Amino acid sequence: MTPSSATFRTRIKICGLTREQDVDAAVDAGADAVGFVLYAKSPRAVTVERAAELARRLPPFVVPVLLFVNEAPDRVQAGLVAVPGSMAQFHGDETPELCGQSTAEGGHRWLRAARIPLGAAGAGFDLLNYAASYSQASAILLDAHVDGYGGAGKVFDWSLLPTAVDAHLVLSGGLAPANVGDGIALLRPRCRSLSVDVSSGVETAKGIKDGDKIREFVAAVRAADALLAR
Repeated sequence: MTPSSATFRTRIKICGLTREQDVDAAVDAGADAVGFVLYAKSPRAVTVERAAELARRLPPFVVPVLLFVNEAPDRVQAGLVAVPGSMAQFHGDETPELCGQSTAEGGHRWLRAARIPLGAAGAGFDLLNYAASYSQASAILLDAHVDGYGGAGKVFDWSLLPTAVDAHLVLSGGLAPANVGDGIALLRPRCRSLSVDVSSGVETAKGIKDGDKIREFVAAVRAADALLAR
């Protein structure tokens, strides 16, 4: 039986939002989730209060994701409480135990970022073991290992990833309208389900999104899904 197009629906997260108009643009374009960076050293950082304010613009079924880097569990929990319906994204050196401890109260879902080395060094990253270690995560987010914990627009070598991963994966790191279709075509058959996460690829400046680029990115994802469905 030929799979329906719904089988290949790639979920989309637009990350690093700082402005109302960018939240609205992401929602209007059809994003499934939006990300707010709660890491003070990031050029895209917002406060918990600002994230909560922006998240109030979201309609039902669009998920706010709060990005943390090596944050104390009580501060993670406070952020999740302040932004109802949110889930956590751990992007630093957090252990599985710390991720679980930080989200246990309230049963919040969480993502764990895997920072893949650039170039041939990426072959040395054991994604299968990493995914098994963080088996309680809702998904493993694949990002390039760069200074500043992401958002640098760098693409790691996707072809070095395992051909079968028993996890939900979120492809990130240097995605843009021009290359996201290639990433989906390569990785979708390798995992339980695939989502994509974009930040710099839809910006005019760090933290400033471009509505046209967001729409182009979403359209490119849907075109890739349609090709897989055929």
